[in-house]
Parts: sequence; structure tokens; C-alpha cells
Amino acid sequence: MNTVRSLITQFKLTIAYKIMTTSTLKKTTNIGIAENNLSQIIQLLNKLLADEYILNTKTHNYHWNVQGPSFYEYHKLLEIQYQQLDLLIDELAERIRSVGGNAIGTLTEFLKLSRLKEQEATYPKAETMISNLLADHEQIIRTIGDDSKKCQELEDDGSADFLLGLKEQHEKMAWMLRSTIA
Repeated sequence: MNTVRSLITQFKLTIAYKIMTTSTLKKTTNIGIAENNLSQIIQLLNKLLADEYILNTKTHNYHWNVQGPSFYEYHKLLEIQYQQLDLLIDELAERIRSVGGNAIGTLTEFLKLSRLKEQEATYPKAETMISNLLADHEQIIRTIGDDSKKCQELEDDGSADFLLGLKEQHEKMAWMLRSTIA
């Protein structure tokens, strides 16, 4: 009897799953922004998500591979920064979802959309690592400034404001890096 109940429950769950995944109902986001504008905003935010993910990966790589007399200080600084980037990435992905988009999430997508470049199998000296990360943060800061203005043009004050908050976080991380090698 329990086997029959279990099979019936599993069958009901299978049917419910098929209905959910094959539904023809279109889910729309009605937040006062034109659909075409939302599409552009989602694309812009996903490109930034790709940049953030590449920067996070590069920061992890340098955290693991830094060497030299200031090893411990650099190692700890980079750990703090990749933890900050982890949180920032999650907030950005959730922003994309909140405006009705899907946040990209594969390495292939990140590499395809990112404007930052990886430095494959490269393990420079500690100060060069810090300089490389600083340059990436500064590039992201400039990009976010442009993206925030674009979001305002597309009538998305929420994303524009959100991006300015991210910009402030990157400015502080860049300051920490810049001060380390000054």
C-alpha cells in the first residue's frame, strides 16, 4: 500500500513539474519600464556580472598564488576583496532577476560577455598582481559610471542607483589596492 502511495505521489510531482516547465504563460515584469528598455538593462547588467566574475576569479587566483616578503598582508587583503566581490556578484545577479531577467551563470557566458581579460597561467610578482587588479577595478568603475547613466536614459532609476552603490564599493577596493603599492 505504501508503495502505491509513493508511486502516486511521485506521479503527481512529475505531472506538476511538467506543467510548470512547459507552461505557455508568459511571465512579464510590470515595473514601469518599457520591455525594450528592460532588455537593454538586463544585457548591460549581465555584462557587468561577467566582468565582476572574472575579477573575482582573478582575485582568488592571486590570493592563492601571491608570494614575497609581504605575503601575509597581500594574502589577507585579497581574501577580504574576493569576499566582498562574492557578495557584490550575488547582489548584481539578484538585481538582474528583480528587473525580470535571467542572470548568466556559466563560465562560457562570463568569458564571452566580459570586457576584462584573464591572464591564464600567469603568476606575476605581488606588486604586479595588485596593479593588475587595480586596473580592472578602475575599468569597472568607469564602466559602471557609463552604465548608470545609460540606465537613467532607459528610465530605470533603481538600477542606476544600484550601480552607483557598486561603483562606491569598487572605488574603496581600488583605493585599498592603490594604497598598498603607493
